[in-house]
Amino acid sequence: MTDLAPHELRILVAVERERSFTAAATALGLSQPAVSHAVRGCERKIGAVLFDRGRAGARPTPAGERAVLHARQVLRLLDLLGTEARAAESGAVEGELRIAAFRSVAVHLLPGALARLTERHPGLRPQVRIVREVGRGTAGEVAEGRADLGLATLDAQVEPAPGLLAGRLFEETYALVAPAGHARPHSLPLVDWDENCGSYTRDWWSQQSWIPPARMNVEDDLATLAMVAQGVGMSIVPRLTLLGAPPGLAVTELGPRPPTRTVGYVTTPELARSTAVRELIRELRSAPLPPGTSRTN
Repeated sequence: MTDLAPHELRILVAVERERSFTAAATALGLSQPAVSHAVRGCERKIGAVLFDRGRAGARPTPAGERAVLHARQVLRLLDLLGTEARAAESGAVEGELRIAAFRSVAVHLLPGALARLTERHPGLRPQVRIVREVGRGTAGEVAEGRADLGLATLDAQVEPAPGLLAGRLFEETYALVAPAGHARPHSLPLVDWDENCGSYTRDWWSQQSWIPPARMNVEDDLATLAMVAQGVGMSIVPRLTLLGAPPGLAVTELGPRPPTRTVGYVTTPELARSTAVRELIRELRSAPLPPGTSRTN
């Protein structure tokens, strides 16, 4: 197979992102025929159809999804080539650093770490995306080449996905929240959200006969707390979610052995060797812990 050129990889990534040859051409400053010609050339070189063309636009085939995943990874390593070489010579860390994080850790852990990091390395340009920790979550963003590092909830019993490295940062406990002043919070209906009760809490949850089925399910943990503060029900949430919670809530511990979840990071072996990712991990490991959390071994 003839090697693909970097400009061809960028075209494949743009078509997959835009779901359209025309939109990809606009984003890249090219003509639509040039993009279409380049994609056909890539397909000939690879020996597979990469995109289904139709009235709905361009949709990647399974072969196209795999090709674009590797294209993103290769392009990122090419971007790092120059910055890593300059860092080795000058010690300066510069360029883009792509981070995916779920909301509460992005709000309560990441800002301080990035403030210290960019103060030491003003040429660094962090790009932070908030990603819901459902489905493939932040780890999926890293695996698909969309992020250099993901701040994720980790399962102590499960190895990270193939091709990823994971490290633990801290552990946080869960607590029960109910409307302030309610005499019997355990009797209230449950308000839950999609990111709650992962595999790290499922065993504990299944043993609690007093927890009713969810009366309401929302997409956001802060919205969950707002519902509870208005008397809609009670909820069981991790400690980070409680930071900056609205007034009108009462917090109750869940016994001597409450459920916990581990928060950590995921990256790839290649990106773990990059200076920016190494520096960010160092800052995250040394950052002051949010209240209600503890270091993991």
